[in-house]
Amino acid sequence: MEQSSNRKNAVVALSGGVDSSVCCYLLKKQGYNVIAVTGKMTNLPCADITCQNAKKVADNIGIEHIVLDLTKDFNKNVIEYFNETYKNGKTPNPCAMCNKTIKWGKIFDYAFNELHADIFATGHYANIQNIGEYKTLFPAKDDKKDQMYFLYSLNQEQLNKTIFPLYEYEKSQVREIAEKIDIPSKYQKDSLDTCFIEKPQTLKDYLHELLGDKKGEFIHTKTGEKLGEHTGFYHYTIGQRKGLEISYTEPLYVIKIDAKNNIVYVGEKKYAYGTELRLKNINFVYPFEKKAFDIKTKIRYNMEKVNAHVDLFENQAIMTFSEPVYSITPAQIAVFYDKNNGHLIGGGEIA
Repeated sequence: MEQSSNRKNAVVALSGGVDSSVCCYLLKKQGYNVIAVTGKMTNLPCADITCQNAKKVADNIGIEHIVLDLTKDFNKNVIEYFNETYKNGKTPNPCAMCNKTIKWGKIFDYAFNELHADIFATGHYANIQNIGEYKTLFPAKDDKKDQMYFLYSLNQEQLNKTIFPLYEYEKSQVREIAEKIDIPSKYQKDSLDTCFIEKPQTLKDYLHELLGDKKGEFIHTKTGEKLGEHTGFYHYTIGQRKGLEISYTEPLYVIKIDAKNNIVYVGEKKYAYGTELRLKNINFVYPFEKKAFDIKTKIRYNMEKVNAHVDLFENQAIMTFSEPVYSITPAQIAVFYDKNNGHLIGGGEIA
């Protein structure tokens, strides 16, 4: 696609939600030739509705809209990853994987290779700034919406070609803009659901359909006592309390999952804390030479940052916490933040 006049082409990954919609509007207002790309991720009816809603948004704003069929790529890179992670007794992070392989994978490549984009944009809340000669991410204005955690896998090529127009806005301001310009999704709540599990199906329904019933045991992590039976280890995740349906003198939590033997180890909350974890598949968003360093970290999105020390070897690391942390969950992401100014250094997958 040829660039029109002297305006720069901004390609936006448009889901049709409030954030990506307002992102399109702001870039058009800034003078960009905005091209919205919506990835069709599955063949479910909800995916068609997403594409239709995104088209309504694009028409409302007055920008070009393209639907990109990514069903095969999404199935391979996100859904199969999701399924295999649960089969192995771990808890996947599909949003981080989607960002890595789909948004800054297929859509990013399509934007520059096919649409001749000058810049790529999404509705994420993060602030791209320079650290010396390199770019990295700093917290957005809205602390509650800061999304650096999900962007740990970005690299310098991607950061140099990406902008996040919402970094300087509070979520409430974004909703005000959406209402003012009458974006169709203006009242839509932020989605916390897995996009390829279509309501009324639940995660439990999905996993039951995928893996069936497999009777196993609940074992106390300290005493070795059998406390009950379950219908499959894959229905549980580290730190889970609700839904165990075990009678005991104290509340019980999932402490460890043995997928090979279909055992779910449970115990009192004190056993759900740890002081160390191992990381694999580590990514640094800019060249980073230190082999041992202190950081702030999150080991899941909805937690406060905590202090930790990292010892790096090859593409793995040992992270040691200054104080015990709750629910260290394999396959989730641990992210490195600079202790002084909070910028994103990188992160990796909990092994």
